[in-house]
Amino acid sequence: MAEQVKDKLHIRLHVYDEEIEVVINRDDEEFYRQAGKLITERYNAYAQAYKGRKTDHTIALMTLLDIALRYQKELKNNDTTPYDNVLAQLTKEMESVLHDDK
Repeated sequence: MAEQVKDKLHIRLHVYDEEIEVVINRDDEEFYRQAGKLITERYNAYAQAYKGRKTDHTIALMTLLDIALRYQKELKNNDTTPYDNVLAQLTKEMESVLHDDK
């Protein structure tokens, strides 16, 4: 139990116009800080473009959508399923050829 507490870290993140206190895994600190910076950057961009024309809630949702879209694109870029399928097919064909040669 004490070891789990040592792995945790209490930090304050500045996200847009708010300080957020979170307890995180020590190894994830830099990711949290980068995430807070990204959220602030994207929110500021949308706020600058739409302030006065869109509500704060809508601007926040636009920010979330922007970041979620980036995440989905990254997931697709890292999807190894097509490669796994090609490798499985090639392996099957090679085994078939090797088996026929015996």
